Amino acid sequence: GHETRLVEQRRSQAAGNVMLAMKSSGLTSRLHGALSWLDGRELVACQHFNAAVRQAGMLRLFRIASRAGDGVLWYSLIAALALFFGPEGRVEALRCAFAGLIGLLLYRGLKRVLVRERPFITHHSIVCAARPLDRFSFPSGHTLHAVTFTILISSAVPGAIVLLAPVALLIALSRVVL
Repeated sequence: GHETRLVEQRRSQAAGNVMLAMKSSGLTSRLHGALSWLDGRELVACQHFNAAVRQAGMLRLFRIASRAGDGVLWYSLIAALALFFGPEGRVEALRCAFAGLIGLLLYRGLKRVLVRERPFITHHSIVCAARPLDRFSFPSGHTLHAVTFTILISSAVPGAIVLLAPVALLIALSRVVL
């Protein structure tokens, strides 16, 4: 409908601007070839990771990871910083909140410009194993916030990295697997 036409219009506009700039530098055909090669490699990687959804245990693990990345985990940890780590914890909690807001604005803005559809929309061999929050896949807000909060919380509570790094990795992988 109307949303699809707007998406195609934005994508065409952005591609036109990029192509015009590249034509003047003679990079068009080399870049097109490189991007086509990358698209092919990405499809193979997506199919490989997506195969995990066919195993019930893996599907459950990545759905839990995806759900953890929806925000409740991070909000709880940020609140714990503010409540249990004194004045320094409150400063760190504010830093996390600010970083989260900047991340939100950044990834939403980029999604409007890049308009990269989710692989299951473009490639029917990719199984959609969880309801997507929106139509576009890149950049991933889940991954951006998981990495950001892992770094910030672990800088305030160094031992937390042992638990948070694997969680952040699972959240990031869930975006590709599901």
